[in-house]
Amino acid sequence: MTGLFTPIKLGSCDLPNRIVMAPMTRCRIGADGVPVELNATYYAQRTTAGLIISEACAISAQGVGYANTPGIYNEAQVEGWRNVTHRVHNKGGVIFLQLWHVGRISHPSLQPDGNLPVAPSAIRPTGEAFTYDGLLPFVTPRALEAEEIAGIVADYRNAAKRALDAGFDGVEIHAANGYLIDQFLRSSTNHREDAYGGSIENRLRFLSEVVSTVCEACGPTRVGVRLSPQNSFNDISDDDPQTLFDRIIDCLNPFGLAYVHIVEGVIHSPDKIAPPFNYGKLRVRYQGRYMANNGYDKKRAEAALASGAADLISFGRPFIANPDLPDRFAGGVALAEADQSTFYTGDENGYTNYP
Repeated sequence: MTGLFTPIKLGSCDLPNRIVMAPMTRCRIGADGVPVELNATYYAQRTTAGLIISEACAISAQGVGYANTPGIYNEAQVEGWRNVTHRVHNKGGVIFLQLWHVGRISHPSLQPDGNLPVAPSAIRPTGEAFTYDGLLPFVTPRALEAEEIAGIVADYRNAAKRALDAGFDGVEIHAANGYLIDQFLRSSTNHREDAYGGSIENRLRFLSEVVSTVCEACGPTRVGVRLSPQNSFNDISDDDPQTLFDRIIDCLNPFGLAYVHIVEGVIHSPDKIAPPFNYGKLRVRYQGRYMANNGYDKKRAEAALASGAADLISFGRPFIANPDLPDRFAGGVALAEADQSTFYTGDENGYTNYP
């Protein structure tokens, strides 16, 4: 019977178990988006995961949306990540980098020359941006001109190539949680009237172009895609998410990706009522590896794997306070609780000092 400790081949990687460390923004990166030794220690502590997916990493200066988060668009950042991957590989780990452009979920103070953030359409999100000056209200973004989109697609390609140069085993395209690709996909944030808006086929175009170019850069077996059909985080929604995400899966199937990574349900707003969604239908529709995420504990994860509802399970918060999470699962050891007040602080407390 398939379980958490059943080995699995994921694209070009052989994983010893099906426990994945989910990408988590921790806001502890060094100046100018360059990873430092503290970050290398953090990831190296968690190498008993079958796969580590890095925190979201900006593909360009325009893609930045939070203070103290990493980039993968210049040589200094590549060199910083190279130290991380070296430490992870020395302990036998496998690590992918998550490619990120936040779109409208930014602020002029985080943008080059104080420019407006960009988005499919000039629609202001509710909420606040996490800046170096604290929380500041989101602004109305600038709608991208059609001729600018190819440049952003190229940024994804270049970032993916830099990720491999930095020693990553693959990349995950962040198409979830209300960031730029998700903004193109959703009816609430994409009001364009050109080839990138309107019909589902048109709203899928940007995702398809990004996936295509990243697969060309890395090879499809080194590429995953993260999606969040029900999640309303960052003021995102769609008129018909089931139809939309069924079509997204149809679009992704021909690429032969390493996996799709599905955030099941709502994150950051547990009390919010999500629109109905059938994840079982999505699982059957997808022809490759299906990674499930959001609120899984050991018992629920084992049940999902045994039933075939998922091929791998990614865990976020449990990995914060339990760097040796797979060992604790294997030994039936009670899990430590993470201190939420230290999730986004700037030092080793709540980051690398959990036993």
